[in-house]
Amino acid sequence: MKIPKRILAFDIGATGLKAAIIDHRGKLLSKHLRTPTPHPSPPREVVKILVAMAKPLGRFDCISIGFPGVVRGSRVLTAPNLGTELWAGFDLAGRLSKMLGKPARLVNDADMQGLAVVKGKGLELVITLGTGFGSALFWNGELMPHMEIAHMPAYDGKDFDGYLGDKTRKKIGLRKWNKHVERMLPFLHILLHYDHLYIGGGNSRRLRIKLPRKTTLVSNIAGLEGGAALWRNHKKSILAP
Repeated sequence: MKIPKRILAFDIGATGLKAAIIDHRGKLLSKHLRTPTPHPSPPREVVKILVAMAKPLGRFDCISIGFPGVVRGSRVLTAPNLGTELWAGFDLAGRLSKMLGKPARLVNDADMQGLAVVKGKGLELVITLGTGFGSALFWNGELMPHMEIAHMPAYDGKDFDGYLGDKTRKKIGLRKWNKHVERMLPFLHILLHYDHLYIGGGNSRRLRIKLPRKTTLVSNIAGLEGGAALWRNHKKSILAP
């Protein structure tokens, strides 16, 4: 498939659903739409909303989807903050492709954000601080297989999702939540010895700590912009059905 001129990008989150038309470089060509994620979040309801969001955005050649969970090819394997029992095995890319009449590709939402911001130099780690904790890893610009760091043990009997997620922030307050983030960032470097860290997600704007060297805060819009890379020459075994 030749490089598309107009890509419909979806960024699915546990709090909000985002959509925009982007070009092959990730530049927004349309307004950026956002609507609250329904709860409960059955796949058919979410797809119905995404299809409705696409209508006012105009024409597009293909579809990119960032999803908050583990995905394989066109299907969802896990959806911790939307309901794995509802989503496991659901052919999300296939369903949207059928309903919108264009080819679709699906990746984890942190992976898609990372595709927009990494520089392609060495080992780069992207994390997202939102409803939960997301992560993506790149080697010389190439997306590595997804790791669910979110559900690894973090501190005080909680995993990264539970220790750094939005529910905890609201419960303990901003100052203590920042202390949680400050405590966990060194563990990520010990685990991976990354060359650069990028921090995104809706709660990245709430950080009030001194960040480690070689760390960059990135715009949450990158979760849409990264959809352009799904249609370039990345490993199809990771990025395509």
